[in-house]
Amino acid sequence: MWQEIVVGIIVAVAALHAGRKYLPAAWRQQVVYALSRRGLSQDKLARFFNTESSCGSGCGSCGGCGDSPAPPAPPSDGGPARRVIMLNVQR
Repeated sequence: MWQEIVVGIIVAVAALHAGRKYLPAAWRQQVVYALSRRGLSQDKLARFFNTESSCGSGCGSCGGCGDSPAPPAPPSDGGPARRVIMLNVQR
């Protein structure tokens, strides 16, 4: 009987670790949101699953749907916007 309990705990911890490490960020955010609705601490869950707190709840505090920062200004020297690496081919 104790063997089944220990094996069940090991399997649960392994599944939790795999979910924490390999799930896509959007799924991890949904897990944090679903567990926080059940009464668990959202800040602790967000830290554990490496997500931002409050994402997925629609409250807007995660900055996901707020104003996006302005794109960086192009270089003012009039040159190309991309850097070019010159290669010297020796034959």
